[in-house]
Amino acid sequence: MPSSIRKIINDPVYGFITIDSPLIYRIMSHPYYQRLRRIQQMAFAGLVYPGAVHTRLHHSLGAYHLMCSALNTLKSKGIEITADEETAAKIAILLHDSGHGPFSHALENILIPGVHHEKISLLIMKVLNEEMEGQLELAIQIFTNNYSKSFLYQLVSGQLDVDRMDYLTRDSFFTGVSEGVIGYDRIIKMLTVHNNQLVVEEKGIYSIEKFLVARRLMYWQVYLHKTVLCAEKMLVKIIERAKELVQKNRSLPSGSQIVDFFIASPSAGDGFHSYLDKFMQLDDYDVMTAIKNWQHHPDKILSILCHGLVERRLLKVMLQAAPFSAGMLEELKARISREKGIPPEDAHYLVIEGMSVNTTYDPAEERINILFKNGSVKDISQVDNALIHHNLSAPVKKFYICYINT
Repeated sequence: MPSSIRKIINDPVYGFITIDSPLIYRIMSHPYYQRLRRIQQMAFAGLVYPGAVHTRLHHSLGAYHLMCSALNTLKSKGIEITADEETAAKIAILLHDSGHGPFSHALENILIPGVHHEKISLLIMKVLNEEMEGQLELAIQIFTNNYSKSFLYQLVSGQLDVDRMDYLTRDSFFTGVSEGVIGYDRIIKMLTVHNNQLVVEEKGIYSIEKFLVARRLMYWQVYLHKTVLCAEKMLVKIIERAKELVQKNRSLPSGSQIVDFFIASPSAGDGFHSYLDKFMQLDDYDVMTAIKNWQHHPDKILSILCHGLVERRLLKVMLQAAPFSAGMLEELKARISREKGIPPEDAHYLVIEGMSVNTTYDPAEERINILFKNGSVKDISQVDNALIHHNLSAPVKKFYICYINT
């Protein structure tokens, strides 16, 4: 690897993104990172918004670009950030989502129970650190919030991190949902550090409120859209049904050896590190290949769900603010069981109930602190007349039923 390098990537959202670190370029060239090309950022959102087919790699590069901008802003304000810290923070954000499995959050803890993507991302960083002779050690410290400069961790993971700034900007761009547009450049320019914590200068209050409102609107209009939600729940039920059939020793060829392995394997738990290389071969294409093959499986439930997902003939969805009555659910399951000729105990595969929750801003979590000109610091929810104080801090719940139309 040469001692210096300069690569330019043309991004549709930000324009040209510069890669000028040999170490970062080496990480980006690794098969573990390149796999992100085969994981869609928004899972099934493309069923509603046809343009939403960008990948986790797009998002990773965008977050990296915003991290570069944020670090430059902080340095311009006299915040001491060494060259090693700068590189480490960029690596941390570049790999922050590297542990996502197929269809991202939709299959979180389903395909591989007990293993969340943050844990896998950290394991990936540790493996790469070994391969690259300890050069990711500082990045790992920042990623795990074990480094003295807490504001670097907050840029990677917090209420106002560059991860959220990019996915809101990028997802609104590719979906065409203008309500999700945020002033990311203005927000970044307003960032500074106070008592080792990331804060926003007073002039940035309205940009932060716009960011929070955009996030709320994107969740209900895009991420938790009823069609997207239904498709994701159908995918979950497909995997659950496949695992059940395998446990009953039913033949279930998927067309992907990697999918076959994880469908048949028990919970990985603490032993997941031994499966990492197999997991890093698993992507959206494997799962969709399996679903296309399972359309023709003799199991009626698996076939119905797989046909529905491939052909976009999804289950019907009902949404309401209050929970559905147990009597209504049982009656619906009984009718579907009778009309579709499936055992009553299996009706839950075709009648899926649940609850969606969105909290725009929870002050109990990582806070967004505003630095005023007099040197005082207040949480955004405590700012006088702040919109967030009035109606955005309470969680909003919606109850849903997805069911087959008989």
